[in-house]
Amino acid sequence: MASAWYELTTLTGQKEFVVTSIKMKDTGISIQGEFELAPLARLSDEDQVFVAHFIRTHGSIKEMEAAFGVSYPTIKAGLIK
Repeated sequence: MASAWYELTTLTGQKEFVVTSIKMKDTGISIQGEFELAPLARLSDEDQVFVAHFIRTHGSIKEMEAAFGVSYPTIKAGLIK
């Protein structure tokens, strides 16, 4: 699933798009219409990774520094983005 999402964001770049169909895997039921993406889903894949890791570390900038191998100011800049 993650690779499919990565392919979609790579394909669309920064262009806005609308999801027009949703299918539930377990029931096969499809719903068509125009659906907006959730705000977090609109972030770039890089920003999604950053936010997901931030949540996993409970906002620990020290853990973020270690995970990404960058300095405190770099992590802070990512939060301000």
